[in-house]
Amino acid sequence: KRFREPKHERRPWRIWFLDTSKQAIGMLFIHFANVYLSDLTEEDPCSLYLINFLLDATLGMLLIYIGVRAVSSLVEWQQWESLRFGEYG
Repeated sequence: KRFREPKHERRPWRIWFLDTSKQAIGMLFIHFANVYLSDLTEEDPCSLYLINFLLDATLGMLLIYIGVRAVSSLVEWQQWESLRFGEYG
């Protein structure tokens, strides 16, 4: 994806790496949490994984959206320039 972006719109390598590594660490955490939880129950591990993924993809995204909106409003209200989302300086 990175190489399909126009050169003048690409993020620097460091910022790209930090963004993608943050996502990879989150995915690894969820995966290992699912594996650990499936060992604790008698249920089918695949169904637990699916339920956990669906909850994460729906309720988790809703909570993240609400949190980002709340923090963005606080940052705008307090005029904290260095804490604006998506602006890396």
